[in-house]
Amino acid sequence: MEKPTLENVLAELQQHFGSNILAVEQDYDFHTVHISKQHIVTMLRYLYDHDTFRFQYLTTACGLHYPDAERPFGMMYQVHSLTTNLRLRFKAFTTASDLEFDTLTTVFPAANWMEREAFDFFGFHFKGHPNLKRILNVEDMDYHPLRKEYPIEDATRYDKDDTLFGRRPAGYDRKRLQP
Repeated sequence: MEKPTLENVLAELQQHFGSNILAVEQDYDFHTVHISKQHIVTMLRYLYDHDTFRFQYLTTACGLHYPDAERPFGMMYQVHSLTTNLRLRFKAFTTASDLEFDTLTTVFPAANWMEREAFDFFGFHFKGHPNLKRILNVEDMDYHPLRKEYPIEDATRYDKDDTLFGRRPAGYDRKRLQP
């Protein structure tokens, strides 16, 4: 049988899952499939078990936060088929009031630590996860450090000279400095 292409995979997904695929885009060499979060496990299980495609390697599962978006929180999954050397990225977004995803550990055991990291840094909960607890931060931490809810710099600092960080001071006029 001829080696499948990403177009074959995307056409099969579109045929099998239809309206559950919200969008498909290509970023550089990666095709990204946007799906509703309720269908993550079903779709990735389908690709895992597929006789031809065999996407059986989860390379990445990580949290996302785009604070200005309508649905600011999301999970991104990248899967790889070692037999066909094809890669796909999946993204599923949600709101701040619904930060629960189904666990992917039933398909990919390696998702265990990746989901724990997303829980630790973004506050996502994974329904059915075997051991959902913080992995890198202390247990009594009451916030999630990778959320973009905090200013990048400490506004109370008075000892910082912006010119040392490659920033131009207020009132800088480039034309005035030229001969």
